Amino acid sequence: MWTRHELDAILSLYGQFVARGEWKDYAIDGLRDSAVFSIFRRHSEMPMYTVVKTPADAHRQGLYKVVAMGGQILKRGHDLKQVLRIFDKKRFNVID
Repeated sequence: MWTRHELDAILSLYGQFVARGEWKDYAIDGLRDSAVFSIFRRHSEMPMYTVVKTPADAHRQGLYKVVAMGGQILKRGHDLKQVLRIFDKKRFNVID
């Protein structure tokens, strides 16, 4: 499951994109082997992005990853804040 510090980092980023009108909704899922934060452009769509925490991958590819709608892994790593930097406007453009 997500810790409070992890959710604070994700929700802070989420709030910035909501304020710009780019993201509209989110969902949090706690699965047996991972925790998932899904980001939606509209309420009834597939998620645009998912932030996934998988403890089993902590010693290999990294505990966290950002996955695009098509299943492409955009970034993975051991530090959540560094993984979330994929959404920095200077380095990443949100696709309409």
